[in-house]
Amino acid sequence: MSYTPDATVIDAEADRLLKLAGEAPSGVAIATEVLSLGNMLLQKNINYGNSALSPVRVFSKASIEEQILVRLDDKLSRLQRGNSGGVAVILDLIGYLVLLRVQRNKDTL
Repeated sequence: MSYTPDATVIDAEADRLLKLAGEAPSGVAIATEVLSLGNMLLQKNINYGNSALSPVRVFSKASIEEQILVRLDDKLSRLQRGNSGGVAVILDLIGYLVLLRVQRNKDTL
């Protein structure tokens, strides 16, 4: 079962974020990054489907959380070897961490 907030909840959270952004010393920069990351994750979810949170499971039968952790390990391995691929790997890491939180929250509903 997944939780889908209605527009009222989303609007309230957006208003709260904008208020905090105005109060925090680096608030606008932080809010801009968070919104940009959200945009990237939502666009990837549209483009690739829900592949991280609802995998096809042709070969791997590992849990969804374990599969996300493996993807995080792969990204960290690239960074450690110096094959970072620039900002994309950092954004992917943050994105997978967000997806990990989504999965863990989904498991608690």
